[in-house]
Amino acid sequence: MVKYVKGQRRNSNANPEYTWNASDYARNSSAQFGWATELIQKLELKGHERILDVGSGSGRVTAALAAEVPEGTVVGIDSSPDMVDLAAGAFPPADHPNLDFRCLDARELSFAGEFDVAFSNATLHWVRDHPAVLRGIRRSLRDDGRTLLQMGGTGNAAGIIAVMDRVRVALRWRRYFQGFTFPYAFYGPDDYAAWLPDANLKPLRIELIPKDMVHQGREELAGWIRTTWLPYTGRVPDERRETFIDEVLEIYLAFVPLDEEGQTHVRMVRLEVEAVPD
Repeated sequence: MVKYVKGQRRNSNANPEYTWNASDYARNSSAQFGWATELIQKLELKGHERILDVGSGSGRVTAALAAEVPEGTVVGIDSSPDMVDLAAGAFPPADHPNLDFRCLDARELSFAGEFDVAFSNATLHWVRDHPAVLRGIRRSLRDDGRTLLQMGGTGNAAGIIAVMDRVRVALRWRRYFQGFTFPYAFYGPDDYAAWLPDANLKPLRIELIPKDMVHQGREELAGWIRTTWLPYTGRVPDERRETFIDEVLEIYLAFVPLDEEGQTHVRMVRLEVEAVPD
């Protein structure tokens, strides 16, 4: 079932100046799915839990969670109606009866003591106000519940960001970036060590984890840049977007060339957080 909630936005908890291309993102997020699979295993689910997935996106990760709890249920929330529609279409109730997608802002969670687990993968770096998210998560959890979150952390994708910032200020591109502000919230352990207690959550582990994001060749890397880095690429007119991306690729791959197997590499940093109600 798809439920739309008052206050919904056209994009996934991000800047209203651009709109997600949900299907394009789904095609270019394979690395994120692999990391999500690793994260799900850390939950050590018993099979009966009720889970809240904060930032369900294309629904693929949320469906993987649902498969782990055949006697439980999973609610996936995302603030993008396009993403919610994509997820609900790909994973319909007839095939996934324990799975429910809702259009809801992560900062405005309205649940009360409903969930055993609050989970989030590759979403919260799109949200500035993490204290509001954490307060909503605490309200949503049962007193014996737990939360596991992973997002971009301090230093994430520094190399690719440096290149895009270099390209966007070039004379031929700068007019498209007037008023541009960095849209991502890459926080660290010190931030969460302060925020969790304020939200009545007890930290069990707060850790920055380095990751190597691998794509098979230049074209896959281009697809990831086009979709994941939409706050940059979405500012460029459609007819010039591929040229902008090509310029980013030329510079980046000059510094970090393809390996012997033709793969590209981007150094990522994930912030991983485990906590329980205090």
